[in-house]
Amino acid sequence: MSPEDTDLSAAPTSPGLQWATSRGMGALAEKMGIRFTEFSIERSVATMPVEGNTQPVGLVHGGAYVVLGESLGSMAANLHAGPGRLAVGVDINATHTRSATSGTVTGVCTPIHLGRSITVHEIVVSDDQGRRCSTIRITNMIKEAG
Repeated sequence: MSPEDTDLSAAPTSPGLQWATSRGMGALAEKMGIRFTEFSIERSVATMPVEGNTQPVGLVHGGAYVVLGESLGSMAANLHAGPGRLAVGVDINATHTRSATSGTVTGVCTPIHLGRSITVHEIVVSDDQGRRCSTIRITNMIKEAG
């Protein structure tokens, strides 16, 4: 997939990607270079460059994996919540099992539980070779907006 395919400024093709594009990802995710490539309640995918998101020793920072995971999980929970409701994170945890040092990492977010008041998502982050680098779980509480 080329960078043009992952740029949110490109015309999104699915309703979920259109929703994510109109909402925006927030300043932190944008600074980190996170780009949604697929977005729906059932499955969301985003990429993040390794360059610019590393520790001093050249490995992707564990916090960067968590930002990618929270960006995917919170946005997916908000899409599920629907108009007039807001999903807010109440718990997140991550287990890092490999370190990416170059290229791009890809996060794939799938729901574990989609309730009326709570959602739980798992985000698997892999490197360019498809090797799992981090597994993140996020729980969001859904409440009325405003």
